[in-house]
Amino acid sequence: MLNSMDMDHDSYMAIALEQAKLAALKDEVPVGAVLVSANGEILGKGYNQAITQSDPTAHAEILALRESAKKAMNYRLVHGVLYVTIEPCIMCMGALIHARISKVVFGAHDPKWGACGSLYDLSCDLRLNHRMEVVSGIREKECRNLIQDFFRAKRKTGNSG
Repeated sequence: MLNSMDMDHDSYMAIALEQAKLAALKDEVPVGAVLVSANGEILGKGYNQAITQSDPTAHAEILALRESAKKAMNYRLVHGVLYVTIEPCIMCMGALIHARISKVVFGAHDPKWGACGSLYDLSCDLRLNHRMEVVSGIREKECRNLIQDFFRAKRKTGNSG
């Protein structure tokens, strides 16, 4: 299994940012995710598609998990590392815990929805049966600017989604 020093956080976050930009092109909240195996293989990618799919669970993290589980042919993604542009929400953290993800790496904190330390911290809650490492601040400014610019443009048009 690779340790934190072996993972190229910047490169994987760049892929997550590409995914987030795909969401923005579809007028979805620009969040992107990529799930990487312990040996560095990309298992799955995703970007927010809740509006497009009329599915409140179609968050970037969930879609990356679904693709990864199919590729691995296992719902347990032990030793998997999820890279996501914005701190995961409660729903996504619940799914990541069920999948036994070992690490979450995110760009910008989400003070309104974040469940890796901002609003809640499900990553290390001793009441749950799984805990994971969290790394934050990877390409933080770029991740934050992408989502802030999106919502700023929405407010200008009067369409806050």
